[in-house]
Amino acid sequence: MNIDAYRFKPPKPNYLPHNVEVDEVVAEYNVPMAPADDRENAVFYNKMKRAAQEFNITRPKGYTVSYHANPEMEKHHFGQTHPMKPWRLTLTKSLVSAYGMPFAMDNYNTRAATYEELNSFHASDYLDYLASAPAEDMPRDIDNPDKEVKFNLGGSDCPLFHGLYDYCSMSAGGSLDAARKICNKQSDIAIAWGGGLHHAKRSEASGFCYINDIVVAVLQLLRCFPRVLYIDIDVHHGDGVEEAFFSTDRVMTVSFHKYAPEVFFPGTGGLDDNGPKSEHNPGAHHAINVPLNDGITDEQYEHLFQTIIGKINEVFRPSAIALQCGADSLAGDRLGRFNLQVQGHAACVEFCKKLNIPMIMFGGGGYTPRNVARAWAFETSIAIDAHKKIDPIIPQHTPWRERFIHDTLFPTLEQILGEPRANRNTQKRLQEIVQHVHEQLRFVTHAPSVQSQIIPPDLGGIRDDVEDRLREENAEKDEELRKMREEGLGTPMEL
Repeated sequence: MNIDAYRFKPPKPNYLPHNVEVDEVVAEYNVPMAPADDRENAVFYNKMKRAAQEFNITRPKGYTVSYHANPEMEKHHFGQTHPMKPWRLTLTKSLVSAYGMPFAMDNYNTRAATYEELNSFHASDYLDYLASAPAEDMPRDIDNPDKEVKFNLGGSDCPLFHGLYDYCSMSAGGSLDAARKICNKQSDIAIAWGGGLHHAKRSEASGFCYINDIVVAVLQLLRCFPRVLYIDIDVHHGDGVEEAFFSTDRVMTVSFHKYAPEVFFPGTGGLDDNGPKSEHNPGAHHAINVPLNDGITDEQYEHLFQTIIGKINEVFRPSAIALQCGADSLAGDRLGRFNLQVQGHAACVEFCKKLNIPMIMFGGGGYTPRNVARAWAFETSIAIDAHKKIDPIIPQHTPWRERFIHDTLFPTLEQILGEPRANRNTQKRLQEIVQHVHEQLRFVTHAPSVQSQIIPPDLGGIRDDVEDRLREENAEKDEELRKMREEGLGTPMEL
């Protein structure tokens, strides 16, 4: 009997405070951004239109892509020295827009999730504290690392910053809206880069994550789809999502991550961690973990991903996919230690898209904003089938173009790192991982029965009340939207 498999493993800190004076990476993003005026917006809009025409950006044939975002999220700040920078969403939006991609998608300015919607997963006492705890300018554990914090809120990892509850609600609102568009068949691929916060537990913040928007969204998917496959390509283990669906056979969680339990957060997700140990628990063998070492390359990662996900798709037969695209697995990330480039990261998205299964693409980690924006913009282009059309050179009219340092979507490892990190992933070890996963899948029943499972309660009544009120407030914008659609941009023309 393996005693270690049952032993509690406390998570390692994800982040410790940095010296502000020498923290040049963060200092770049400290200057507040002034909003653009109407004239500047009009000029940029015309440049977007020209880019869409130049790159032949049109709506994909046979399926619909939707983009879900709330610009108010971008204004929040975790603290001067904190690695998480919501401004990465601004950079992502600037790239996506500069290429004219919005014309090929349904674009939704999403509302914040309500308390009741968050309560579909999170405990009431946790939400009450999250909503009422006053902001603190200095994390409590800087002077005293052992100082106790309630619900893990207020420390260096999860500080109590200004507007915290609003930020969390908006993040969850985008992901929930994406899930509803998938459920209503209004969208086949829904993108929510503001979500993907996979570490949050039911009653605890963890690893920069306060609300687990992924769990809230997957609960929505389970109201309409019998089986959901959750895939996580963040550099950290997707522990919060795995824990939430630990005892069900309706959700299979698959996490590709760095695994070094003594030194790397969260210290979970070993190869043998495959769900409940009891074979009588429906969740047994439904948690697949792919633990990796520093320095894995595009070629290794892509082969591993396609081999494992291809087999899981064959056995589990998911009816929907939730794909967490954490960009901290990219080379040059402030916390990650892989040699992945945008091309290798995006290959995972392309493979999932080819499965032709309804899919949500979430954001996640990523602490070097320019690299995050590159990856998520290129993966947006894959979703709309424009990745072979766009120019790898970042358009000249891209806002904050100078922040990307290199003018391409695909900087080389030498440009990013100077010298690639040592690759500690041997071929023998990767083969052992594949063999282990295949062995676990032998115990997974094809297309598991769901008749005896509890279907999450429907929050439709609450949703309708909120959205009716917002629809009235936004009625004036309908005329603008109608005029834009009549221009015909993004519509494939007949030859």
